[in-house]
Amino acid sequence: MPRGKRKVGRADLQGIIELCRSVRSRGLNPFLVDVDDLVAVLRKYFSEWNAPEDLCLDAEALNEIASIIKLQSEWVKRRSTSLYTDPFLLEEKIRSLSNEKTAKVFLQAWHPIAELEQLSIRSLEEALRYWEDLLPLDERMLRERASKVEPGTVTREELVKSGILAEEAFLEEMRSLWRELKEKTGKDGRIRYWDFIGSQSYEESVRRAYLTSFLVTYGYATMEIYPLEDEIFLKPLKEPPLQIGRETLRWEKRKEQLFSIPVPISYEEWVKWRSRKRREG
Repeated sequence: MPRGKRKVGRADLQGIIELCRSVRSRGLNPFLVDVDDLVAVLRKYFSEWNAPEDLCLDAEALNEIASIIKLQSEWVKRRSTSLYTDPFLLEEKIRSLSNEKTAKVFLQAWHPIAELEQLSIRSLEEALRYWEDLLPLDERMLRERASKVEPGTVTREELVKSGILAEEAFLEEMRSLWRELKEKTGKDGRIRYWDFIGSQSYEESVRRAYLTSFLVTYGYATMEIYPLEDEIFLKPLKEPPLQIGRETLRWEKRKEQLFSIPVPISYEEWVKWRSRKRREG
């Protein structure tokens, strides 16, 4: 193969590898990748390769394409098991219906609610008791009106300053949870998120999730998220890089930027986790 064509071929294969890895690492829709086009590129150059390093690069590109095909299969399986309907297909189906068919479907799904209200002897008695127990208007006006306060948020540092939360107790409880995390991790050094925070009661599970969020924020553990598999893992660090003082938090030898990862801790998720644990025994 001429040197110029060989250079272009290597660049094409490297581009295929980087594209597939980008889709996998960022959790993008695997169907954004046109597998047929990528295979056509491999077929174009395969007969020209002679050097071992070129054949290895070709095999690596083929392996990355296979991983994309696997993701596409899992994507379709997940959408089919969750009764997922593509919104564009649904829109096209609605547009194709006639007016008569649309009206018929609407009538089948329409369940109007009718309610009849009327006065009864019991409701009249309740109204009479209400007016008899009601204080005079001049006395009601003398009562202090409660001031309306808008709901807001409070940080852990503000709770510590106000005396509601003891910093030493909180830090000790967090370190105790960190030691528990290190003990419960498997051979791969990680554990499923719900298997760690899950408890016998929903309230205790929420409390453990709250403390676990600080483990991740302060560098005691890392969180691995796999969107396609709908899996979250916790991985404890041997030594936390973040030193926690009495009043301030300072970074040491750490340059990555903090970011928030919302994880739903709903009652329904807790019930699903409990059911799975019972099935697993």
